[in-house]
Amino acid sequence: MLTLEGVHAYYGKSHILHGVTFDIAPGEIVALLGRNGSGRSTTAKAIMGMVKVEGALRWKQQSILYHKPYEIARMGIGYVPENREIFPNLTVHQNLLLGQKRSRSIGRWTFDDMYAMFPRLKERQHTDAGVLSGGEQQMLTLCRTLMGDPDLIIIDEPTEGLAPKIVELVGAYILRLKERGISVLLIEQKLTIAMSVSDRALVMGHGQIVFSGTPAALENAPAVRAEWLEV
Repeated sequence: MLTLEGVHAYYGKSHILHGVTFDIAPGEIVALLGRNGSGRSTTAKAIMGMVKVEGALRWKQQSILYHKPYEIARMGIGYVPENREIFPNLTVHQNLLLGQKRSRSIGRWTFDDMYAMFPRLKERQHTDAGVLSGGEQQMLTLCRTLMGDPDLIIIDEPTEGLAPKIVELVGAYILRLKERGISVLLIEQKLTIAMSVSDRALVMGHGQIVFSGTPAALENAPAVRAEWLEV
């Protein structure tokens, strides 16, 4: 579904990604792990056309290199950034409305789905998003992206700063995406949630993929965890 081959990415003259290669199959959850500064968020931005990229980037066999972010989003790739980027002066419901594609076709997700998944959002649907808690804003950002009916969703650090109960909700949410046939690229630092929901784990270090395998294989690779993940 999504293929990266020999991808290099740059911020100005700074060379961040160095030949990143991996793919994501339909309905697969792939965890992208690594320490801060390893290139994980840059990988997400490279896929979304937000940084200068060289190499091959293909979505459903079609090159998306040099496409603009909104074009890539319309092709079916959703992106939940680490900083959430909600519209603070709009209500919860209005934020979700903005996530919908302008199309006559009915997507896999409705407002009722979002409110059933996160009842707290239903309670606060007429509240300005700017006064929500951090966890509520994270829920809203995830749901707003889903309203665009993506086939793949990239989620960058969804559990950062969240309470343990909300982290559990996020994990359950990610598994529900798989149930509906949506692929997920999960960028995480918390190994517990990443290993519990993912089909495959990728580890990044210095802008390269240094490990690729099942969560079980990563569990049995203490040297990899010690060198690239543990503090």
